[in-house]
Amino acid sequence: MNQFSLPDSALKVISVVKQHGFEIYAVGGSVRDLLLGIATYGWDFTTNATPEEIQKLFPDSFYDNRFGTVGLSLKHLKERFPALQIKDENDIYEITTYRSEQSYSDNRHPDIVAWGKTLEEDLKRRDFTINSIALTADKNHKYQIIDLYQGQSDLQNKIIRSVGNPNERFQEDALRMMRAIRFSAQLGFNIEEKTLEAISQNAPLLSMISQERIRDELLKILGSKYPYEGMLFLKQTGLLKLILPELFDCFTIPQKSPGRHHIYDVGTHSLLSMKNCPSENPIVRLATLLHDIGKVQTCAKLPSGTITFYNHEVVGSRLVKNIACRLRLSNEQKNQLWTLVRWHQFTVDENQTDSAIRRFLRRVSVNHIKDMIDLRIGDRLGGGLQIAASWRLKLYMKRIIDVQKHTPSIKDLAVNGFDVMKSLNIKPGPLVGKILGQLFKEVTKEPDKNKQEYLLKRMREISSSI
Repeated sequence: MNQFSLPDSALKVISVVKQHGFEIYAVGGSVRDLLLGIATYGWDFTTNATPEEIQKLFPDSFYDNRFGTVGLSLKHLKERFPALQIKDENDIYEITTYRSEQSYSDNRHPDIVAWGKTLEEDLKRRDFTINSIALTADKNHKYQIIDLYQGQSDLQNKIIRSVGNPNERFQEDALRMMRAIRFSAQLGFNIEEKTLEAISQNAPLLSMISQERIRDELLKILGSKYPYEGMLFLKQTGLLKLILPELFDCFTIPQKSPGRHHIYDVGTHSLLSMKNCPSENPIVRLATLLHDIGKVQTCAKLPSGTITFYNHEVVGSRLVKNIACRLRLSNEQKNQLWTLVRWHQFTVDENQTDSAIRRFLRRVSVNHIKDMIDLRIGDRLGGGLQIAASWRLKLYMKRIIDVQKHTPSIKDLAVNGFDVMKSLNIKPGPLVGKILGQLFKEVTKEPDKNKQEYLLKRMREISSSI
């Protein structure tokens, strides 16, 4: 393990609580990351002091839950102890009274939350060994580690292992199954055999968990360092079928056929596409993962033996709209996901006109161009091709940049508002803008029509039809 030290602010919290005769330990992800040498924040503490007693020690803290957790703003801590070196005054520390939880009838929340008396009671209810390590310090900053479940050993061996009986842990809170896979994907750890078996056995319990909590864990897996391995674990354990059944069904759809470059089934191709997508954005990775889900419904086989998926992007865009709503994605995320799936079949042709490229830009929007290119690169590599970007794709990307530099505006029309008013003998008003807007729309599609003689004639036709 790496050498470590707690930040001044964490040491100060420990010192204040201990000075008043209470026990206090740093626990959870902060300790885990500290021992791994990973930057950590948002420290969590556990103590035998009650929430009321903690609030007496830290009058500016807040307590508004039934789980015994007191929130402590580092801004207020800094005000009380100005000499403290604090990196982020917006950070919040949480101090929770030892807990002794009992039954979980809904597989999500404990039916009874009772204050525990010992650290041992608190640690045995935690999810994984690497999160059950406790750490404290004395007034001389000498550290003491309490590790009752060999969490340090599992950190060294890169293993995710449940505390105690994994079936009991997952039946207490079914979301822990996704958390196990998320930690594995974030840290690059393997999942211990019995823990993995218990996830498979208890997978149906995930239906008890809200879609918001499932969404948060899924996006963390997709945004992790090893999203591909995380998705494989979801598939292996049966969780994927519950979370994204539309993707799970893709593994039954073959693609290898005469005249096609694909060598994998749709599901395997989708996972590999996501693995090779250059973007680290979880929504872009999700779009890459789901870009071909429409192939399940559109799969057909020609007499020649060639497998086709006509209009799969249209069908897929409808499906991802349902998925986005089910996962409670934000409106911005929904739009991004739908756009990437709907238009991912864009044609890369060195002979495309500027007008065609502008049409593509309008559909995708400038904000999502890089995302779409990243999806295309993942799609290529996930289909077995060895080169991330063909010469055509590279040229197309250059054309997109060039067209954006020379994107016309109404000011580029061969006529202006004064010409409209003079030719039609009208006064300034909304009609002038409508006519210019229609002319600009037509010229954008067919730039060769941007000639004064033609536009003067066309504006009179437009005026008579309004």
